[in-house]
Amino acid sequence: MSETSRLHKEEAPKKLGFAVIVISTSRFRDFEAGKQVWDESGDLIVETLKAHGHTVFIRDLIPDNRGLIEASVKKALQSQRVEAIITCGGTGINPSDVTIETIEPLLDKQLLGFGEIFRWLSYGEIGSPAVMTRAIAGVTRGKAVFCLPGSPQAVRLCLERLILPEAGHIILHARGR
Repeated sequence: MSETSRLHKEEAPKKLGFAVIVISTSRFRDFEAGKQVWDESGDLIVETLKAHGHTVFIRDLIPDNRGLIEASVKKALQSQRVEAIITCGGTGINPSDVTIETIEPLLDKQLLGFGEIFRWLSYGEIGSPAVMTRAIAGVTRGKAVFCLPGSPQAVRLCLERLILPEAGHIILHARGR
């Protein structure tokens, strides 16, 4: 790591406020029907963030619907307490997967390396199916936004290797410091 990066990371906030938005039509339907919903990836995100001293102020479960995804992200962006948003799910290549297409226009700047590095790391774990992996990150309104695939393995990889090590550093720069 460069000396500049090391110094910036030292200045970066260590404890952040997060919003976690899980996008899954099937889980949302079960929730609406009053069934018990098992959300392994959402639970993993929340538990991991809390274990590292962060706070989750918003947790949503919504279906694959552009209007609902946009509304949920905008609600999180308006929160004074939320500094970073993690979405999980709806990033595949199925026609109903619209998370990336919905969130991308909301970003002021995209962090292209996030998706590139995530696919590279995924390739090391799952091989050639990594070419179908879509993940993006960016900044808007001084906040970080991360869009992850819905699998627990992808969530764990993104959190451990990319989000936890860099979220504070990203936010420091997104705020203009």
